[in-house]
Amino acid sequence: MKFSEILFEKVSGIWEKTHQHPFVVGLGTGELPPEAFIRYMKQDYVFLIDFAKLFAFGSVKARDIETMGYFAKLLDETLHGEMDLHRQYAKRFGITNQQLEETRPTPINLAYTRYMLNVAQNGSLEELISTLLPCMWSYWEIGKMVAENYPGSIEHPLYGEWVKMYSSNEFGELATWLIDKLNQLVEGKPKRELDMIEEHFLTTSRYEYMFWDMVFQGGDWPV
Repeated sequence: MKFSEILFEKVSGIWEKTHQHPFVVGLGTGELPPEAFIRYMKQDYVFLIDFAKLFAFGSVKARDIETMGYFAKLLDETLHGEMDLHRQYAKRFGITNQQLEETRPTPINLAYTRYMLNVAQNGSLEELISTLLPCMWSYWEIGKMVAENYPGSIEHPLYGEWVKMYSSNEFGELATWLIDKLNQLVEGKPKRELDMIEEHFLTTSRYEYMFWDMVFQGGDWPV
């Protein structure tokens, strides 16, 4: 069994709860309150600013030119693909790019990104990948699940573009490359290192669920 398959089994319960979360279900049915989606767009935008830095670390830690180049591609795709979608959505709601960039991250958002950046700075390339992979892999799983289970969700006037992006083969190829790279890098690693990599994967998968819940519930700083 591939290491990624072991990770998928370990995290299946968390991801299943994410798939059933009212925010994700609302994206499929089209019944998600717009204010929750606005909250998500603003928080995810500032999240992606830090998330993009992880790919820069990936290029630094890469051991060959091909890997360096692919991490640079992931960085570009995040800055000019995902974040572009957020900017387009923001315009629909009268939110400027400056307002997006000045959004203050919530405690969960900040804790999540700081955890990943800490691993990126202090860990190995395989640790870095295991930390950022749950975000990309689970988004692809969510996108496919929503597109398959909720007919017409891709055509929804407000949420359709989101579903279309994250269910696409193009986005899936980015996630698949990271999965394959992680499987390659962990070959021959001792159990102690594999356990640490697995723990990173589980931790950021939990943060993913908490992020969805936070933007749905509206959690923020108490003062």
